[in-house]
Amino acid sequence: MHLRRRSARLLTTLTAAAFALTVTAGGASAHPGRDDRHAPHGVTVSADGHGDFTTVQAAIDAAPEGATRPWVIAVRPGEYHELVHVPATKPFLSLVGTGRRAQDVVISYDNANGTPKPDGAGTYGTSGSASVTLDGADFTARNLAFANTFDEAAHPEITNRQAVAVLSRADRLVFDDVRFLGNQDTLYVNSTAADVVARAYFRDCYVEGDVDFIFGRATAVFDDCEIHSLDRGSATNNGYVTAPSTSIANPYGFLFTHSRFTTDAPAGTVSLGRPWHPSNDPNAIGQVLVRDSWIDDHIGATPWSDFSGGWSWRDARFDEFHNRGPGAVVTADRPQLSRTEAAAFTVRTYLRGSDGWSPEHCR
Repeated sequence: MHLRRRSARLLTTLTAAAFALTVTAGGASAHPGRDDRHAPHGVTVSADGHGDFTTVQAAIDAAPEGATRPWVIAVRPGEYHELVHVPATKPFLSLVGTGRRAQDVVISYDNANGTPKPDGAGTYGTSGSASVTLDGADFTARNLAFANTFDEAAHPEITNRQAVAVLSRADRLVFDDVRFLGNQDTLYVNSTAADVVARAYFRDCYVEGDVDFIFGRATAVFDDCEIHSLDRGSATNNGYVTAPSTSIANPYGFLFTHSRFTTDAPAGTVSLGRPWHPSNDPNAIGQVLVRDSWIDDHIGATPWSDFSGGWSWRDARFDEFHNRGPGAVVTADRPQLSRTEAAAFTVRTYLRGSDGWSPEHCR
């Protein structure tokens, strides 16, 4: 009985927090007139059998479809080695780690682009390699880690090393104190189609990787985050932080603000990004702005790189504003916004859309 009472109190606290976050973020407020005074209850996941479910996916499978208010899945400390998918039919899901730190709850898998499928029907591609796939709108995650643990050295037969930790395709996603762990293609922030805008807000998060480890066509804001480049062991090229494929019709791609770009790699061996044109799409004109952030010396004097196939970084929308640190030296190859221009590219302008979404105002 004591354990049940504790679980009930924990769910009440977590549900209230997730509910407040989603309502302020534009979920409930996007539907005036709805009675959202009473937050719903949720469930707990515990690998040791002391929760409602032992796997995260089982809890997602049991969650209600078509929800209009947050359904909280409280995940107890442990490592959950499983593939996770939040379908489009299940909006307003919240995954909340109950540990003292985000690293106390780790949800991971180890597929890569080229990993054989278990049914023998070919191999996974980049999207199929994702440990966690998010198709449900108004999803939130707090105080946990997502990882792709594919071991490159142990699989020399797999030459494609894209291994996604999280693939998102839905709109209005919030990640608060979440860790994204991997190597190549760690975080794939995408949308359902090239002309569809999907927004994601990352606050106090940690993202690590080496090649193109934040990529896709979504509108994504990284606010007060740590973006960590791993050392691939090269003396000249240890990878690229971003690979945006933003549609030319969308003025807002990736925004990094008040963040920290840190590294294990040698000085001058990492690029801030390069323009990705999926299927050689000429309308994928990547947009990245790094502003008011601290950059270590792994970023060199020419921080942007061309993409294979003849796609020049100079044709993309790559800019900086008011950065500092040993890797923030202003050169002719580092386009800078003016103060007037920078005023039009803020967290609010990236996220508000037509529904006034504003998750940055909720704690």
